[in-house]
Amino acid sequence: MRQRSSEAQALDLFGEDLKSLCAKAHEVRCTHYPHGQATYVIMRIVSYTNVCVADCSYCAFYRHPGEEGAYVLSQEEIFSKIDHLLSRGGSLVAMEGGFNPKLKIDHYEGLFRAVRQRYGNRIEIYGPTIVELIFIARSSRISLEEALVRLQEAGLYWIPGGGAEILTDKWRQRLSPKKYSVKEYLDGMALAQKLGFGTTATMVIGFGESPGDRLEHLSHIRDLQDRASGRFGGFSSFLLWTYQPDHTSLGGQRTNNDDYLRTLAISRLYLDNIPVIRASFLTQYDQGPLALTAGAHDFDIPLEDQVTQLAGARIEENVEKVLGWVKGAGIVPVKREPFRIKHP
Repeated sequence: MRQRSSEAQALDLFGEDLKSLCAKAHEVRCTHYPHGQATYVIMRIVSYTNVCVADCSYCAFYRHPGEEGAYVLSQEEIFSKIDHLLSRGGSLVAMEGGFNPKLKIDHYEGLFRAVRQRYGNRIEIYGPTIVELIFIARSSRISLEEALVRLQEAGLYWIPGGGAEILTDKWRQRLSPKKYSVKEYLDGMALAQKLGFGTTATMVIGFGESPGDRLEHLSHIRDLQDRASGRFGGFSSFLLWTYQPDHTSLGGQRTNNDDYLRTLAISRLYLDNIPVIRASFLTQYDQGPLALTAGAHDFDIPLEDQVTQLAGARIEENVEKVLGWVKGAGIVPVKREPFRIKHP
């Protein structure tokens, strides 16, 4: 059994030769999924509203209530997007918005119940992030537990790891001071796991954070996974992606793909209790397949994500073209069911 890396040992890896580091991560990755193969799912991120009062400095997507361009999608508009996803062979829809003060818990109950009634199990739903759910609960004057139970009864079974960004209180204060503390985020995810939701973990890099900040984030994820409860066994996967700075008040430059690969490889080596590391083709575009030889063995092909697109991310809707990138990296892509990730 491989000895668990300490935080200090993982920090040292930021200075290691990149090629050697990626090879080590790939070796660990191959203990979870066969060499030369990677799983994928076709999905769409539907932003049901762009109204948000969180005022995150890294976001180019949100509009304040009453501002020009603010919207809330109707159920029929959402159905149209899901229909298109299904027509393209997709099976996973993420439905995320923001901190919209006018949308209470009954709005979300009605939405998820309607989607389940129309589509059954033909798709899987990623629901709001835990920070959105905390906001929904508080604005509805109910507990987070009640909000989660009510949405679960309406047909929501998965809560994604978005809203984490960098899990240090220093960076949360810099980037999104209205988006709750590290403790509130982790306690919310732990509660969702306890109630039987499937969950995933994420991290966003490239704000200017240090390697130590990144390791603090990964340590929070690893520690929570050690304590995970519920029928899904905590986080099913970890996704790393990069900050997109266009049209944001924070601004700045994109971090390069070598930095992404280095942090991804370290994530694979450090997160020894999470079986699946996922590559971000959304933010890394045609460089995404390189991650499949640097620790990751799963990826999404997204057909839409307005949040990152408005900040400069490119989406390639031609599924065969994306699969061609993967094959060009010497990897055989294997389509999977949404979050029924299989292991040999």
